Amino acid sequence: MSAWRRSSIQEMEKMISLDYQAREITGGKIVDYGFEESMKGWREAFTYVKSHAVEWKVEKVAVIPLREEEKMAVLWATMLVDGEQLSNANLFFDTFKKQGDGWKLIRNYTEAGVPVRKMEALAFSADYS
Repeated sequence: MSAWRRSSIQEMEKMISLDYQAREITGGKIVDYGFEESMKGWREAFTYVKSHAVEWKVEKVAVIPLREEEKMAVLWATMLVDGEQLSNANLFFDTFKKQGDGWKLIRNYTEAGVPVRKMEALAFSADYS
């Protein structure tokens, strides 16, 4: 999250696996993409943030152990433009795998354009009935 908040493309590139697979849902439209498309998107976003009065707001919701040496981070993010928070955010389900001495982002599922008020009220329930 710190690489994201700093808009560091170098750190982000080191964190994402070359075998990365992702799916994003925006307005009901499904888009699947990999490492190269992801890096292109991050470059564009980070360039925008650095050239405008914009900062990231990134909030961790949960970290869920999935398998041995594999975890899922649930988080949401939006932008602050001239100090004002946008009304929509993206909800991320990021799967990380231990590779060597670090963790790599290997998979992602994103719901884009979710109202921030829904994200701010987000809580995981232990009730599975």
